[in-house]
Amino acid sequence: MRTYDVSPLFRSSIGFDRLFELLNQAERVEPSTAWPPYNIEKVAEDQYRITMAVAGFTADEIALTQQDTALLVTGQKAAPEAEKHYLHRGIAARTFRQTFNLAEHVKVVGANLENGLLTVALKREVPEALKPRRIAIGGVSASSGQDNAPAQIGREREAKAA
Repeated sequence: MRTYDVSPLFRSSIGFDRLFELLNQAERVEPSTAWPPYNIEKVAEDQYRITMAVAGFTADEIALTQQDTALLVTGQKAAPEAEKHYLHRGIAARTFRQTFNLAEHVKVVGANLENGLLTVALKREVPEALKPRRIAIGGVSASSGQDNAPAQIGREREAKAA
């Protein structure tokens, strides 16, 4: 496996600490954290789907929690009513905890458990205030000379009205 040194990026990048921490964390992932197996799929431009193989778990035994930019999926089997005697046990029933790091504005829009597969639907919903907007040119008259002070359009209108 290749390792990448991101330390040169720290010298010239500001505010990308979370991204660099994710890169460093990806190098340290243990094989045991890959259970249960899962797929991450891009369904559309701003829609994603996580599918996890959670055979043997019911919807009551699985919890989904989204906090800021992290999605936590945990599963814990309920206590067995009667002790069973297995000759072979191939379906794992161990507790699991899987964390997915989400980009900003990605939200869980639904989850479904069917045939042993947990499907989590995600969608990126950028607020209108943060979307790019077109600004009309020529709407405000320019004053003569250079003025680097911030514009106070509202106060100028109030002063003229008085």
